[in-house]
Amino acid sequence: MNAMFRYLLRAVSTLTLMGVFTASLVHAQDGLPLRIRGEITGVSADTLSVHVNSGENIILHLAKDLTVRAVSLANIEDIKPGSYIGSAAIPQADGSLKALEVHVFPPELAGTGDGHRPFDLGKGSTMTNGSVGDLVVSNGRILTVNYKGGEKKIVVPEDVPIVNLAPGDRSLLKVGTKIVTSASQSDDGTLTASSISAGKDGLKPPM
Repeated sequence: MNAMFRYLLRAVSTLTLMGVFTASLVHAQDGLPLRIRGEITGVSADTLSVHVNSGENIILHLAKDLTVRAVSLANIEDIKPGSYIGSAAIPQADGSLKALEVHVFPPELAGTGDGHRPFDLGKGSTMTNGSVGDLVVSNGRILTVNYKGGEKKIVVPEDVPIVNLAPGDRSLLKVGTKIVTSASQSDDGTLTASSISAGKDGLKPPM
């Protein structure tokens, strides 16, 4: 393989990766936020370098009023009737939802993202945010989640990650930290985050 061929191969590969990531930005260009999951590889005063789970490397600008949430491990016992939670899940034939993850909000964040909507954690996945009504742990770990205009029953398998969300600060944003964020995209392609969920102690946020 000569040097020119290797150069062309690298160029084509780079353009292919750029094309894949550009395609993933369609939602942001339509005015909807782009969800980014990845690991911080560099930090400056106003930006983060992030290696995205799908393989790309991006620069993420930080809003001046950035909100940081700390993500830490939890368990089903942390969820009580009245707890405010979110759960990415897959619809089941009986109308229930099978959880892919569950995150528990602190009381001061109750009401965040209230509702039921499509999500991008898996094919056909949804996100449901609401208050826990019934909670059955001894018979299949079933949560009844109430939100404005509806109710869903969510089955939480034993192996599904459960995490707590808590107020954090920018000290969590360091090299090696795994994050999840929804970024807005400007006309020049700049990505800006106003809220970031950051894993504590090496935790990968499951959302």
